[in-house]
Order: sequence, then C-alpha cells, then structure tokens
Amino acid sequence: MLSAEDNETITRTGPGTAMGKLMRQFWTPAIRSARLVADAAPERVRLLGQDFVAFRASNGQAGFFDERCPHRGVSLSLARNENGELKCIYHGWKFHVSGKVAEVPTEPAATREAFAQRVRLRHYPVREAGGILWVWLGDGVPAEFPRLNWLDLPPEQLRVRLGVIPCNWLQGLEGQLDSAHVGVLHQDQINPQKRSDNIGKVAFDSAPRFDFEVMPYGFREAALRSLPDGSQYARVREFVMPYYSYIPRGARNERQHLTIAVPVDDTTSAQWDVYYNLEAPLTLEDLGVDFDVNPDDCAVGLGSIDNRFGQNREAMSSGSSFSGFSSIRFEDFAVNSAQGPIADRTIENLSSSDLPIVRTRRMLLQAARSAARGELAMPDASTVDWSAIRAVDEVMPAGGEWRALPR
Repeated sequence: MLSAEDNETITRTGPGTAMGKLMRQFWTPAIRSARLVADAAPERVRLLGQDFVAFRASNGQAGFFDERCPHRGVSLSLARNENGELKCIYHGWKFHVSGKVAEVPTEPAATREAFAQRVRLRHYPVREAGGILWVWLGDGVPAEFPRLNWLDLPPEQLRVRLGVIPCNWLQGLEGQLDSAHVGVLHQDQINPQKRSDNIGKVAFDSAPRFDFEVMPYGFREAALRSLPDGSQYARVREFVMPYYSYIPRGARNERQHLTIAVPVDDTTSAQWDVYYNLEAPLTLEDLGVDFDVNPDDCAVGLGSIDNRFGQNREAMSSGSSFSGFSSIRFEDFAVNSAQGPIADRTIENLSSSDLPIVRTRRMLLQAARSAARGELAMPDASTVDWSAIRAVDEVMPAGGEWRALPR
C-alpha cells in the first residue's frame, strides 16, 4: 500500500505538482494527427489538468496553444482557422501558427504593432510521428524527441487509437503493468482452446514469478509461468518512463502492442493503444481487436459504475462470459474506472503478483521528488537505443535465462 501523502504525490499531475513537473519533462501524446484538418475547426485538448487548442494551418503545420485568448479569455476553439492563423471571433485578434501575435485590430493603428509584440499567447513545440501529435509542455528547451522504433512505420503497419476513461492515469498504467490479471479478467479472450498463439498459456499458471532488469528508461520485466510439460512461459514487458507499457502479444516478436496512459486531468485519462508490425502490414490477427470503433475515443459507451459499465450479467449467468464484457479493452477500462476517480492505495493488500506495480510506484515517486527539487529526472534520450525496445514472449526450458531471448 501507499501512504495517503505518497498517493497524492503519484496521482496529481497539474501545474506545480511534483508528478506534473516530472511529466512535463517528457514529450506528451496529445491528439491523433488525423484529427487535425487544414483550415478546419481547432480541437480542444486537455492534458495534465490544462486546457489547450490544437489546429492545422493551411500549409499543414500544426499549432498548439493555450486555449484562452489573451485578450478576454474566450476559447480559441471558436476561432477562425485561416491563412495559417487563428482569428478570435470576439475581437478579431489573430495568432500565427508559430504563436506570434499577428494582429490586434482593436488597438489604434499607430500603436498596434508595438502592442502586439507585448501580448503573449503561450504556444508549445510539437512533433508529428507515428500518427500522433506530440507536444512539449515543459519550460525551456525541449528534450530530445525519443525515436521509438514504430514512429516512422508506414500507415499499413501501424494503428493508433485511444479511450478516454473516468479515472486517474495511474490506474490505467498499473492495469497494463499487471500481468497476473490477464489469465483471470481476460480469460474469455485468451482461452488456450481458442488460440494458437502463446498468450493462451497464461491460463496454466495464475501466479507468475517476476524477474527484472533495470534499464536507463525504466525496466524490463519477465513474468514467468510454469507449464504442464515442465517448461516455462516467459512474457517480457518493457516499461518506459513515465507511462509506456510494451505488452507481449503471444506470437511473433515483430507484432507489437504498446499502451500509453496519459493524464487528461487528475480524474480522467487517455489510454492510448499503438498496434504495429515492424516487418509487414498489419493483419486482423495482428490487431486482435475490433477496430470498428471511434479511434479518438474507443471508450464511448463505457458508462459508469452506476450501470456497471454496461456489464452483461445474463452472459455471466449463462456461462458465455466470465467478466460480462465483450472486449479486452472494455474489461480494462471497466476495472480501472471501478477503482474510483483516484484509487485509494492506503487500503490495498498487495501480493507477490504486484511486484511490477510496486517497483513502478517507487520509480515514479523517486523521479517526481527529484523533479520537484528542480532536477532532471527523465532519461537522456540520446543514450537510449530506442530501436531495441520491444516486448517478447517465448516458451523456454524451466530455469532458462529470459534475458537471452532475442529482442
């Protein structure tokens, strides 16, 4: 369990908080690139408890501003998007995609230019890669952009979506770091009688043993399960600070699934899913999910605890469903949200299956405290071989060395 003080520290990400300072040392996934259309309406984006607008100018360049017009505080989501500028519809103030104040027509012509130079609308550096618009919300010079090995894949090898769920970001991250729940919560989907890949083997051992390898960016974690024939099934995850979890997919190592748990605010989070194949176009088998959903919010219709998130109790009673949910991600979203807006970690009784979560909490708390002291707590991106980061899984002899598995 955590103390109440530590739980506050690790969950709060707004401006001025310790975890908020840590988060702002990293490039943050903000919005799917495809959602921004040249000269179309700006999109409202909420991240880390702050409100922004994102838009695409006529030339294709993306801009990311504080939401409020610096004149009278009107939301710039109402602004006209034309000629590479946002024009506030209230008084016509114009802001170039670069953040420069381009025009203040309510000021006399003689002083207009000088006045415009004094006005400040905070804008933020952005990068587009992997179908995502990333934003730098920190102060000073942006950190080096991490060259994750899927960012430059062609569209046919990459699918990105997110679900917005009503709970703190850490609940989503911890759910993706919890290997023990896979064989219980997701047992309908990973039934070994229905699957030909490795993931069904988690059903043979509900109490995995864990081993870790500390990395500059986080850690590698092996969940080791005993199999009936005396061998062991090793599922090797990568955790990359502060919110990335590379999930073993149960088949070829080029088939990858990454989740990113991004704080919207303290009681809302965006749970990103990145499905990709490093060597070939994605297939339905690669995806393993129904993509006939809104990619900008695949949690639409999730509901709340008041209606049990749409849980099908009849299917549970008939034996056709263990959890009452039809998809793995809805199962995740429901149990994460059912912990409450911010989980009370002072009442937990953790077991050996929670070792990855305990390790992650310690790592995050240490980094947040360093950030609160004004120290650089993120890894130096230039020292990390991002191309090597991927999840793997393999059936191997009992006692075999999982670190020797090819990445």
